[in-house]
Amino acid sequence: MTKRRREKREVPIAWEALEDAFENNAPEVHSYLQFETGEVIRIVDGVADPRMHEKIARDDKYLRIDPVSSREQYRWMERFIDSLEDEQELQTQLTVAIDGKGAFRRFKDVLMSFPVQRERWFTFRSERLASCMKAWLTAHDIVAVERPAWRVPSAEEVQANVETEKSKRRMTRAQAAEANRQHLKELVDLVPVRELETAVAFMEFLRERRRPPRTRAKTAEGDGEDAGTEDGADESESED
Repeated sequence: MTKRRREKREVPIAWEALEDAFENNAPEVHSYLQFETGEVIRIVDGVADPRMHEKIARDDKYLRIDPVSSREQYRWMERFIDSLEDEQELQTQLTVAIDGKGAFRRFKDVLMSFPVQRERWFTFRSERLASCMKAWLTAHDIVAVERPAWRVPSAEEVQANVETEKSKRRMTRAQAAEANRQHLKELVDLVPVRELETAVAFMEFLRERRRPPRTRAKTAEGDGEDAGTEDGADESESED
C-alpha cells in the first residue's frame, strides 16, 4: 500500500531568520516556522511563558526547526581551515583556536583580525546553511515563495501625508469644541446607570466653576458693595 503524498505548502520564507534558527543550536532555544507568514518564532526557556511554548508546539500552523548540530558546524570550521592553503599563518592560528572547549568563540575571535577571510568564512558558512535549509524544506514539502516586497513611500508621498495630518490639526476653536461636545455625548451613553448621578454632579460642578466672578455695585454714597449680598450689606457685616 503506497503512502499518500502530502500536499506541498507555499511559504514566504524569511531566509535570514531561518538561517539564524538553523545556526543556533543552544538547548534552551527553540525555533518554529510559521506557515502562513514564513516568520520564525524563537522561544527561550526561562524567558518565554511555558504555556505559550506548549501552545505553539501543538499548533499545526507552526513547524519546529531542527538546527544544525554543533558537530556538523565544527566540521565546517575544519573544512574552511583546510581551504586556507595559501594562508599558513591564519591556518595555524585557527587550528589552535578550535582545539578544546570554546572552539567556536575562539575561531571567531581569530577571524576578527582578518576581515577579508572573515567575510569569506561568512559566505562559506551561509552556503552550507542554505543547503541544509533547502533539504529541510524539501523534506517537509515546503515550497519557498517570494516574500511580499516592502514598499518604501516616496518623498512626495510622505510630504503629502504630512500636509494632510497638519490640515486635520488646523481646527477652529468652535470645531474643536463641537468635536469635544460630540465625544462627551458618546461617553455619556457608555456611563453605567449607577454612575450617572455622579457624572451629572461633576458636570454641574464644572459649570458652576466656570461662572464669572461677581461684580461689586456702587451704593448711593459711592462705596463699593457686593451686589450679590442681600440689602447691599457687606459680607463682613452680615457675618457679624
